[in-house]
Amino acid sequence: MLRYNQNLKNRARQLRKNLTDSEKALWSRLRGKQVLGVQFYRQKPIGGYIVDFYAPTANLVIESVIT
Repeated sequence: MLRYNQNLKNRARQLRKNLTDSEKALWSRLRGKQVLGVQFYRQKPIGGYIVDFYAPTANLVIESVIT
C-alpha cells in the first residue's frame, strides 16, 4: 500500500499552484473523472515522492517529463 507522506504536504501544495504547461494540459483531461470515470489527484505525496498524477483505484501514477 502506498502511504501518504505528511512531511511533503506543503511542497505538494506549491507544485499544484505552479503547474507546467504540459501538466495543465494533462490535468484538463484527467480532472473530474473524465477518463473512464477514474478519479485522479495531482501532485500527491506518496512515500518519499510527490507524484504528478495519481489514480488510487487504478493504482496508477503518471509522471510528466520536461525535455
